[in-house]
Amino acid sequence: MQNVKDKETGQNPNNLIPFIPEGDFYFTKGVEAFRKRKFEIALKWMNKAVEAVPKDPLYQCQMSIIYTEIGSYHKANQILTNVLQSSGDQYVDCYYLLANNYAHLGLLNDAKKYAISYLDMEPEGDFSEEAKGLLQLIDFDEEDDDDGDWGPSIDDEDELLIYQETAFYHLENKEWDKALLVLEEMTVQFPEHKTAKHEYAHALFFNGEREKAIQMEQELLHEEPNNLYSHTNLATFYYEANREEYKNHVGALLNVYPIHEQQKLRIAVTFARTSNYEEAYGRFRLLNKGIVKSHVSYYRWYCLAAYQVGAIEKAEVLWKEGCKKHTILSTEIEPWNL
Repeated sequence: MQNVKDKETGQNPNNLIPFIPEGDFYFTKGVEAFRKRKFEIALKWMNKAVEAVPKDPLYQCQMSIIYTEIGSYHKANQILTNVLQSSGDQYVDCYYLLANNYAHLGLLNDAKKYAISYLDMEPEGDFSEEAKGLLQLIDFDEEDDDDGDWGPSIDDEDELLIYQETAFYHLENKEWDKALLVLEEMTVQFPEHKTAKHEYAHALFFNGEREKAIQMEQELLHEEPNNLYSHTNLATFYYEANREEYKNHVGALLNVYPIHEQQKLRIAVTFARTSNYEEAYGRFRLLNKGIVKSHVSYYRWYCLAAYQVGAIEKAEVLWKEGCKKHTILSTEIEPWNL
């Protein structure tokens, strides 16, 4: 390799000038890999771009798109929310990207809010047709649509998303103390967000306060006798406590087939947790893997159900895949060996 000549003297310096790639170089390589659908490689390049220029929203938005493509919608939303918080409304496209991710997650009310926010700000934007198409696909008879009240403002929704993502991470990683702190604050800030109360009871139970968790969930069930989350929680709580009541709540779930993938996953996990492996395996097989593979619980309980019904090879493949995708699983023993 020839030495680079000094710009002023035209002479070769004694030392080579090192080639230090800027963020644009990494970004370009990431986009190239993304277009070739080499998503893991694309993420590595995009991470380098973000490390080189941490405050560039374009790099972060592109990274979120890659996460969306591989089904890591929670991670994608977390990135997009950070971009909106740091840049305000400068990157309006984030609103459509959030709407798209929420639609994939089955959170249609949230998807609708962000799609409308995008169209309000960019009625002729690059994603305007996609946003309009998304709205047409959403069921406008969802709860809270009757009076046109869209609930919290976008700023509040951003804050709620941060709580949701943080709690989700701690729950999936069995960090019960941390989850309880986040959920407790979340229920104070957003008392109308009922799911947080069920997640709080779940974390409370596995943090050792079993009777308190059971009592809390029983009260929630009394308020809403058909609540899916109450039945999944109580089925798990009673089973873990060796109480026969768990069968009643398992029975209440047998004929329930939700629309949203998150709820489908919750039921499948509950069946696996309560040793109803045949039912669990059937439910896991119906899931859209692209949406739920970001959940540690998907791999942890699907592979156990598969193993218990005799699909041993499938169980082993799922476990290896889960360990590769979620570091925490690689520190655990295979669930069928516990």
